[in-house]
Amino acid sequence: MSFVVPPDAYGRFMGRFSEPLGLAFADFAGVEAGQRVLDVGSGPGALTVELVRRVGPDAVAAVDPSPPFVAGLTQRLPGVDVRTASAEELPFPDAGFDATLAQLVVHFMTDPVAGLREMARVTRTGGAVAACVWDHGGGRSPLSLCWAAARELDPSVVDEGGLAGVHEGHLADLAAQAGLGSIESGALSVEVPFATFEEWWEPYTFGVGPLGEYVAGLDERDREALRAHCAEQLPEPPFVVTATAWAVRARV
Repeated sequence: MSFVVPPDAYGRFMGRFSEPLGLAFADFAGVEAGQRVLDVGSGPGALTVELVRRVGPDAVAAVDPSPPFVAGLTQRLPGVDVRTASAEELPFPDAGFDATLAQLVVHFMTDPVAGLREMARVTRTGGAVAACVWDHGGGRSPLSLCWAAARELDPSVVDEGGLAGVHEGHLADLAAQAGLGSIESGALSVEVPFATFEEWWEPYTFGVGPLGEYVAGLDERDREALRAHCAEQLPEPPFVVTATAWAVRARV
């Protein structure tokens, strides 16, 4: 699974969904002016930009394990403290943030419970820890249609439905295991328009994440078969794709 890709590739693959999700997620987490906040697994900055808009660049820090994403975000938001790091080993002292957020990251953590526990460590007492993950388990993620089409063509395909936090209640269970309290759960939905089918399909060929790697690994015949099968499942363009993420917030 690779996220060591140019920020623009990720942006076209997932950014169209993660940017509007960032606004809803920041609202859900209660981020507001006067707070110091951390974006864990920032990617190219879909959530980071929204955090900066709310609290200012000097009050935002971000980490991501992908060097291209860190370099791109450092250039994009020069006032933000951006570092290369994983969720399980955050390079910050205890209790340094009012809110620590992880958008579309928990299911890719090596150890989700350790990652959430580490997020709590760097958050002050009474502060918020929040996470959200697409509803891969319920078939409501931006990628669900393509994964379903792939499974119909090849029943042996393993999609993202088995990852951590992608089913209702899983994020809350992980937060509880990490020792967090006052846990609240919710669902966040976004709608993204597409003018053409190719606008929807092309980003799947960029090799981003598990599905991108799967598509990139197909031979030309199988890739074209998947493309055609997806086209059959979607409405005539222009069309709108609705995606839903599970979200959890807790207090330290």
